[in-house]
Amino acid sequence: MAQFGPFASLRAQNNAARFAAAFDYVAEALRVGSETHTRILAVAEGATERVELADGTFALEQAYLAKPRSEGFFEAHRRYIDVQVIVTGAELMEVEEIDRLTPTTDFVAERDLIKFATDVPLASRLVMRAGDAALFFPSDGHMPSLHLPGVDRFVRKTVVKVPVA
Repeated sequence: MAQFGPFASLRAQNNAARFAAAFDYVAEALRVGSETHTRILAVAEGATERVELADGTFALEQAYLAKPRSEGFFEAHRRYIDVQVIVTGAELMEVEEIDRLTPTTDFVAERDLIKFATDVPLASRLVMRAGDAALFFPSDGHMPSLHLPGVDRFVRKTVVKVPVA
């Protein structure tokens, strides 16, 4: 099941070799003044930039306005584990076991994506702030990028895709 919290805590609990490239990258992304952090701060609003890492791992550096829940959807992936990291700003994420969700699309292999309905009143809600990270595994339906009421909607984030196998 999903794991979340401050990046340092998450890293300390997950020392598997498959996360090494992702976690080294995230540490740089969160280090103010680093080349990676500076690059993320330069991503234009609405844009996503892909950065290749090691061992089939890659990052999607993003800048966007968090959206209302009515515009969101649950998603899951089969080939990659998501490591979603808030660099600046804050957002709400929801997570639910995919066995409790209703698919709304077939699995799209080239995007490693399946979408699910949002009619899930009891999904867990995660408040994610700068420096927080969430690991979403293939069994985790997740709905990220949601506006957190009372907080500025602008978010800078990186999503690291770590191969499952």
